Formats: sequence, structure tokens, C-alpha cells
Amino acid sequence: MREFPMVAKTFKGLEGVLAEELSDLGAKEVKIGNRAVSFSGDTALLYRANLCVRTALRILVPIATFQATNADEVYEGVRKIDWATYMDLQQTFSVESNVFSDSFRNSRYVTYRVKDAIADWWTDKKGQRPNVRVTNPDFYINVHIAQKTVTVSLDSSGESLHKRGYRVATTQAPMNEVLAAGLLLLAGWSGQCDFYDPMCGSGTLPIEAALIAKNIPANIYRSSFAFEKWLNFNAVLWDEIYNDDGNERPFNHQIYASDTSFYAIEASKKNIAQAALQKDIQLKQVRMEEIKREATPAFVMLNPPYGERLQANKDIIDLYGRIGTTLKHTFAGSVAWIISANMEAMKAVGLKPMKKIPILNGELPCTFNQYELFAGEHKEWKKQHQNAVEK
Repeated sequence: MREFPMVAKTFKGLEGVLAEELSDLGAKEVKIGNRAVSFSGDTALLYRANLCVRTALRILVPIATFQATNADEVYEGVRKIDWATYMDLQQTFSVESNVFSDSFRNSRYVTYRVKDAIADWWTDKKGQRPNVRVTNPDFYINVHIAQKTVTVSLDSSGESLHKRGYRVATTQAPMNEVLAAGLLLLAGWSGQCDFYDPMCGSGTLPIEAALIAKNIPANIYRSSFAFEKWLNFNAVLWDEIYNDDGNERPFNHQIYASDTSFYAIEASKKNIAQAALQKDIQLKQVRMEEIKREATPAFVMLNPPYGERLQANKDIIDLYGRIGTTLKHTFAGSVAWIISANMEAMKAVGLKPMKKIPILNGELPCTFNQYELFAGEHKEWKKQHQNAVEK
């Protein structure tokens, strides 16, 4: 099967995790870029990447690269592409432009000129123009401009891959599914013990944790991908890949999701049911301080409020202080991870982080901190662990 270059887009800070995921799938020539990873592979890999990779936002297939200094030159370059190789005249299409250049100031104008170039190409060849559709088109085209280098790609994913298909209910500011999976993989989660999310919101972290633990493909619940409408779509190959559950594995522990909000619990309940993970995720409306558990090591992850919706700074500082107290007294012997954009509030946790990883949540700069939780004083814990190492 012929191999070709591809590009997977992601969030800043998740490039390394994405590269590892692609390599594990069999991708070749894997190279990390800025919010992207380039690689090569065949059609089977393209399908598997869309279905299985947890930290990609979309998978692009470049079809043309050329130099341009203005929108008219972009128009001419796009018009040279043989569009009948990729799409049908009856298919609707959309264009997305990402411009990072001193020569181009208006990405919207670039988008207009690319649409014109494609329409004019079809008019010249067939005397008809295909229709542009902003929402739910048949064919997705991506244009990326870095200074003077223009790359035209086919978007094989269509809607962003964070739209897994299991979210049927939501809460305020839900965590992006790709970011949630990326945080879990960055933290080393693989289903090795019980998992706790005491501030679960609409359930994104617990659901993504369960999918990873059971090795269920990230996008198994999606209704469609853009490549299914491509002229060269291989339905037999796709059916074989989609229905292959040979890599799924048993999960012998439990995921505990909780929140103080009734509405958050109701949203989580619907999303967990949509993902058919009710047996793996226990859901409960309870204050974090009231969580009861067995004294066994666990994996804890929290995405607490950052402070935008709390009325006073004192409220957010108090909240983070209670998080630290609960982690220390309820989860001794466990590992905890917290992501937040509020650096001052993170200090109120009162625990010494073992790791600090910078990450973006949308456009918000955040820190993703790891805490080793233990009973007693840090000095005594450190001394005991040092003695164990020396022995």
C-alpha cells in the first residue's frame, strides 16, 4: 500500500505524547513541530490515526506546497491543483486557513481566494462550480501559511477529533477531550490502579481515563470522519479497522467520579451512559472532603475552577487550600495531579509538587503539577524514602 506524508495537529505541550501515540501505531518519519507532528504512513494508518489517536485534533494530508507573498499568488497556486483527483463536482466543500506570516495579514481573505480558485478550476474544466458549505460540508480543505510557504492539505477528520461522540450533556467550561487524554497520558495513567476525580464536571477526565484503561479507541463513538466521503475511500479496509477490538483490555480497578453540583452529576451520568462505561465509573454527588475510600494507592486528577467564576479571590484560595488538605488526609500513599491557570491559588494547595509541566488549556497558560501524597511531614517522608533507596 502506498505511503504518503501526513500531519497531526494538537495542543501546545502535547506534541511529544502525540508523537509517541503515532509511533505506537506504526507511523514512520515522525517529527515533532509546533502544535503538530508530521509523519508518514499508508491509508490504513490514516484511518487508524483518526480512530485511535487520543491527542490529535485533526489529521491532515498535504497535497501541494508552494511559495506565495500575497493572496493572488495563493489563488494561482491553488488553481494549479487537479481537484478532480480528490473531490467530485457535486460535493460541497469548506476551507480553513491558518496564517502565520508577515506578508499575509488577513486569513479570511486568503480563505476567500482559495474558495475562488477551486470554484474557478471547476468552472474551467466542467462549466460548473461546486457549492461551498460552512457547516457539515462533504469535503474539508486546510490551508497553512508559514511566512511565504503555503501548504494545501485535505482534512481527513472533518470536525475536530475532540468531538468524540459521547458528550451529550455539558457543564460550564468543560475540559476539551483531547486535552484531558493528553494530561492523562502525560501523567502516566494506563489503568494501573483506582482513579479519582473529585471535581468531575461533565465527566471528561473519568471517561477518557476509562477509555485509556480499557484501550478503547478514542473516537469509536463518532458517527463519521471526512475521509469516508473521499473518492478513494476504501470501505472494506475501514470496516475491518473499525470493527477490530483485538487490542482492548480488561480493567481490574475502578474509576470514582464525584462533584458537589447536581447538574454536573446529571451531565456526567448521561455522558458515561453514552460511552457505555457505567460499570467502570462510579458516580456520586459528594463534597471532596467527604469522600470515603480504602487505604490503597490511587491515581487522583483534578481540574478545579481557575477563579474566573468565583466572586472573590479569597474563595478560590480557600478552595485550593481545601484541595490540599483533602489530598493529604484522604489520599495518603497516592499520586495526585492538578491543572490550573491560577498560579497564586496553586500555592494554597500547600503541597510540594514533584513535577511542574507547562500546558495550555485553550489559550490559558496553565501548570500541571504532580504531588506524591504521604502521611506526616515531608522531611520524614523524604528521609524514609532515602533510607529505602540506600538499602
